[in-house]
Amino acid sequence: MRVALIGQAAFGEAVYRRLLEQGEDIVGVFYEREGDPLHNLAVEQGVTAHPTQNLRRRDFMQAYADLGAELNVLAFVTVIIPERVLDLPPHGSIQYHPSLLPLHRGRSAINWAIINGETETGITIFWVDRGIDTGPILLQKTAPVSPTDTLATLYRNFLFPQGVDGLAEAVAMVRDGTAPRTPQDESAATYEPPCEGRLAEVQWFRPAQQVYNHVRGCEPQPGAATTIREETVRIFDVELGAREGAAMYGEVLSIEEAGVRVALNGGSLLVRRMRREGERPAAAAEVAAAIGLEVGERLGMQPIA
Repeated sequence: MRVALIGQAAFGEAVYRRLLEQGEDIVGVFYEREGDPLHNLAVEQGVTAHPTQNLRRRDFMQAYADLGAELNVLAFVTVIIPERVLDLPPHGSIQYHPSLLPLHRGRSAINWAIINGETETGITIFWVDRGIDTGPILLQKTAPVSPTDTLATLYRNFLFPQGVDGLAEAVAMVRDGTAPRTPQDESAATYEPPCEGRLAEVQWFRPAQQVYNHVRGCEPQPGAATTIREETVRIFDVELGAREGAAMYGEVLSIEEAGVRVALNGGSLLVRRMRREGERPAAAAEVAAAIGLEVGERLGMQPIA
């Protein structure tokens, strides 16, 4: 089948390679950033490649139509694609989403599944319509969320490979005329805003498990944020533990080679890595020493700028 692939990064590249292996005819690639893996592969293969922004230009529509795509495949798309593009191919457009729709619509689906403490998530391939992740479901695959998963590990171990497999299966089903269109259950739908800004801030007063989930759900991006004195710091690579003795939530219990241990409401959190603004992540003890953090100080006492 003649496919126009719209996507980016390593995921888009992996989908491209899988569709080629499957015998699909990729007639055009639309990429978000020049020089990313999908763009580079298209150039290497000699396939027509354009920046995604061209699809928003009305004067480009004839060039897009001339590709003769029978299906648009959206693989990790973070920009709005005009309806005139989505609806033009005879089979329309299908898209990958890293959650079990209608749960977690929006671009931070993986973050919120972990932050909310869920034990299962998955991927959905759906037919694109006018809404945000609202189209009929073509197929889904489930994935477990372990108690130690971060956004990075969950995506790498399950949601990335499942997404590649799912899009390949979906394209074959569309080609064979067996692809279903199951309406989403709107009564079960959730939509969370992007996990960024103040939503990434650690609220140390919350129960220990919730704080732990929040940090894991923000790793590696955007990074769970807190303040040390008046400086914003991102924290990563954490371990939930017990707590002995009385201490206020957010209070530094110890600073040692293993990391910085912080008191929680019903436990403690060992922080192994931190990142100051404008710097790379480093051992938490090193960052604490550079800032001058001391045992007994409390994190998050100043608002994040």
